[in-house]
Order: sequence, then structure tokens, then C-alpha cells
Amino acid sequence: DILLYPTAIGSEPQDATLDSRWHWQRTMQGHAAANLMPLVASNRIGREQGQVHALSFYGHAFIADPTGAVVAQADDHSPTVLTHTFDLDACAQARRAWGVFRDRRPDLYGPLQGLDGARNQAG
Repeated sequence: DILLYPTAIGSEPQDATLDSRWHWQRTMQGHAAANLMPLVASNRIGREQGQVHALSFYGHAFIADPTGAVVAQADDHSPTVLTHTFDLDACAQARRAWGVFRDRRPDLYGPLQGLDGARNQAG
């Protein structure tokens, strides 16, 4: 199991002082660590002119290990292919040992998928 996050995130045209690239990366790293799964996060590079604002994409695609540590990272201006090898059996064993998914309740997911919430479950 590997988490894949294809993204196209970049500058915040409404506030030139706002740089959310590291927040984006730390959030993705947190997803890897919370699920004890390797993660591949791609991100667009370059600049695109919209009707009102231009958007500069952050780039910095990366691969994180199951603890969230970055094991490979691209820059913000070059098309890059990143690779890394993971022992997926060892990752699965770590998830079992930590009990990461032990208390999941997929039977409760249904109400979360609709706008009417718990009414789906009562019907």
C-alpha cells in the first residue's frame, strides 16, 4: 500500500506574502506517518497566467517513508522522476504492530458520504 497525492498547488495570488509550500509538504508527511504508509506526492511546476492572477506552482514533489521522513525530493523548476524502494511487507507488519487500522469502523463511513449524515443509517 502506497499513498499517492497528485497535486497542482502553488502560490496564493490573493496574498503574495503567503507561501504554503512547506505546510503542504508537512501535511502530506503527516498522512504518511498517521497511516504508516509510504507516500508519493507529485506537484506541478511552472507558472500559469489566469484571467486575474498568475499562479506559480511550487514543485517540490517528494517521496516520504512510512514515518513521514522525506527520502527523495524534486526541486521547484525541473521536471523530475523520483524513485525509491520500500519493503511493503515490512510496512504492513509495522501497521499491524502499531494497530494503526485496528479500531477502524468502515460500517460508519456511509453516513459520512452523504449530505444528510445519520439519516442514511436510520433508513
